[in-house]
Amino acid sequence: MKRFSAALCLQALALALILTLRAAPVLAADPVVALETSKGNVLIQLFEEQAPLTVANFLRYVDSGFYNGTLFHRVIKGFVVQGGGMDVAFMEKRSTFPPIHNESTNGLRNTRGTLSMARTGDPDSATSQFFINLVDNASLDAVPGATPQQPRRWGYAVFGKVIRGMDAVDAMALTPTTSRGPYRDVPSKDIYIKRAYRYGK
Repeated sequence: MKRFSAALCLQALALALILTLRAAPVLAADPVVALETSKGNVLIQLFEEQAPLTVANFLRYVDSGFYNGTLFHRVIKGFVVQGGGMDVAFMEKRSTFPPIHNESTNGLRNTRGTLSMARTGDPDSATSQFFINLVDNASLDAVPGATPQQPRRWGYAVFGKVIRGMDAVDAMALTPTTSRGPYRDVPSKDIYIKRAYRYGK
């Protein structure tokens, strides 16, 4: 009789656990973006919780088709590959959305494979251009306590990470570069984004 009661208790506990799991809210996974490039495909996980403004901005460009046909126009071996602002005619795309607030103090670091927003000397000037870190670039991280009054203390906002296709990014880094007009470190053979879209949508 005691063994029978113990078995019933175990069944009841198992049923309660199943019902609890079914009732628990499902946490939304981080969005993932696919970049089909001339060097191969790259999958990027976006850190929506840590960089909500930057992720929303990046997805707006993805969803609008802005990145389709844009170049990786700056390639520095052992540093970064940068893209998202020049078309295949090497003209800067000016139909950008307004600049966003700098989220570089979100605790994310510019480590190999992470994506950050490119910007000017103004901390809050990022629009469409982004870069992928080829190595750990601690010099691009924010220093704690960054303020608009001390812009040199701001870093470059990390908002995502390559989760598949880093070999394609490394292949970009091996492309010989040249100067083109006022620009340096330009790939001698165009590297471009064929299509950018939300993966799995």
